[in-house]
Amino acid sequence: MTILSSTPVRADAHKYGVFFVFAAGILWSTVGLGIRMIEDAFVWQILLYRSVSMSLFLYVLIKIRSGESPFAQIRRIGYPVIIAGLSLVAAYSGGIYSIQNTSVANAMLLFATAPFMAAVLGWVVLRERVRLATWIAIVIAIAGIAVMVADKSGSVAIKGSLAALGSAFGFAIFTVALRWGRTGEMLPAVFLSGLFAIIITLVICLSLQLPLILSPNDGVISMGMGVFQVGAGLILYTLGSRSLPAAELALLSLAEVLLGPIWVWLFLGETASLNTLIGGMVLLAAIAGNALSGKRRKPPPITSP
Repeated sequence: MTILSSTPVRADAHKYGVFFVFAAGILWSTVGLGIRMIEDAFVWQILLYRSVSMSLFLYVLIKIRSGESPFAQIRRIGYPVIIAGLSLVAAYSGGIYSIQNTSVANAMLLFATAPFMAAVLGWVVLRERVRLATWIAIVIAIAGIAVMVADKSGSVAIKGSLAALGSAFGFAIFTVALRWGRTGEMLPAVFLSGLFAIIITLVICLSLQLPLILSPNDGVISMGMGVFQVGAGLILYTLGSRSLPAAELALLSLAEVLLGPIWVWLFLGETASLNTLIGGMVLLAAIAGNALSGKRRKPPPITSP
């Protein structure tokens, strides 16, 4: 009887998990729109303000959720969380720079290569086996990327595309660092990345003589991204990932990639090039195929005789 009564509970958990992860993808997909609405701030100024609001938000959240300081969790996890935090700073920087220097569609689609990079890094660093289907998907994804960047003749656009790939690589290192530390808890690492980013961007802003006071528009948008895009998105993703297999997580994460270009098209009229659309379709097909190929069938429910 206990097993039978738990089936609706599992179904509800799966339903809410899908909702939470998809909602996280929607929040993350607005990053391009937010950065496009920035008027004057440079990448380092945006990251500084976003990191301040994100760090404060996550400190309060972790304190309420766990009853202990995030610094205590960081000390307990050790070096993996430090590496994860630093890698996220690189990912944030590359992400903002890429969106400022190439189309949102191009940047978002290149961000989606992070799972493939994580698979290769996990194979090299942690000796985690990579499935044949994943290797095939990686090759297809590389072909899609080649098509996407083939029409990027300007040096700025090329730098934007490279920054997007660098951002994806940063997130891949973050993923492998969490696996290395044998922890699925991402919030302490994200909190630490915010502290690292505050220090690094503050030094860079001072060295480049960039003003630390932004306009009300740029300041509000930058700090809002730290709370509602990164912070709230991670909370929803963490809640949803507890009840969903990795294959479904990979598919649902495509909401960020697909919706990001739509927001800037609807609100700002920004369109993508033909090469970006064709290469993006190839890349999305590789990601979806890899996720579906790894989707395991659920065993039939156990019923009482």
